[in-house]
Amino acid sequence: MASSRKKKVKLRPDRKPARRASEPISLYDAKTRLSELVDLAAAGQEITVAKSGKPLAKLVPLVDEARRALRFPGHGKGEWWVADDFDAPMSREELALFGIDSK
Repeated sequence: MASSRKKKVKLRPDRKPARRASEPISLYDAKTRLSELVDLAAAGQEITVAKSGKPLAKLVPLVDEARRALRFPGHGKGEWWVADDFDAPMSREELALFGIDSK
């Protein structure tokens, strides 16, 4: 005789069950479970909050400042180049393409 019970999925104790990204949570539920939702967002999950079935807000994880792609001198060294004549005067034909009359 086969069992009709569903098999339970074991989760790691430090992980909570994931919510589908397309499944919004009601505003009332979000207010009552805010702490849990913040923990889920901090773990990398995006949570959509809806009122009367219409999405109103999204709870997303913050980007760690250390992981943010910062701009600094020399970061793209060797990835691009500048032609020797990049600042050379334009020819009359090139100026005409921009609508500039050179006399």
